[in-house]
Amino acid sequence: MSKITIIGTGNIGLSLAKGLVKSGAYPASAITLTRRSLSALDKERQEGFGVSDNNAAAIEAADIIVLAVLPQQLRKVMEELEPTIGAHQLIVSVVSGVSCADVKAILGSTIPVVRAMPNTAIAIGQSMTCIATDNASEQQLEQVQQLFETVGAVVVINEDLMTSATALCACGIAFFLRSIRAASQGGVEIGFHAHDALKMAIQTAKGAADLLLQTQNHPESEIDKVTSPKGCTIAGLNEMEHNGFSSAFIKGIKLSAAKAGGLYNE
Repeated sequence: MSKITIIGTGNIGLSLAKGLVKSGAYPASAITLTRRSLSALDKERQEGFGVSDNNAAAIEAADIIVLAVLPQQLRKVMEELEPTIGAHQLIVSVVSGVSCADVKAILGSTIPVVRAMPNTAIAIGQSMTCIATDNASEQQLEQVQQLFETVGAVVVINEDLMTSATALCACGIAFFLRSIRAASQGGVEIGFHAHDALKMAIQTAKGAADLLLQTQNHPESEIDKVTSPKGCTIAGLNEMEHNGFSSAFIKGIKLSAAKAGGLYNE
């Protein structure tokens, strides 16, 4: 069984570790978590995970090394790891805006690197994770795919689309949450108590997503089923479009993609 070290155990790293154990794919003892403050990992230590505040020492026995730090911290972390790392180890980077080439520029051109972009729904095993590589083998890519399938769905994409995936899937969580929040506020304005309006908006959004996942239909075909001539649904949809709903959403995604591409070098 592979041994995994997760460098930088914040929300994404911790959720991946717990998802791997919960799925039965790995025991906690096969996973080492690193963090600058070891006291923050007391609970995980009690659950059987290895813990360390020394990144270089933590990767010595690892087959897979997951880089899960902030983009601004990554260069320093990689410089710590470089003397210890070997070509037999697989690097998985979940750091926004950092290319495989950026990683290999510091860790060495022979190191296999796979980029992965999960989102915060990884915490409940419902992430949409995109993965890409420029030099890892098909077998290594498949191994990473299996890792992230324990915490949601996975799509393999070309690396030049990774910043776009960040905007659509990682930032996208916030965009859909904001739309649910807006729907609940609309519900309050038309007469519901805030807690009821929020519950109704959340379940309606969940139902819409599940409807598409399970039927594999296009959103417009499902919209057609609920828009009758001169009806209230088409009136509401058209009012939103007149005020730029789709346009604003698209422009937000485009701006997030542009911003995601520059995080590492800022």
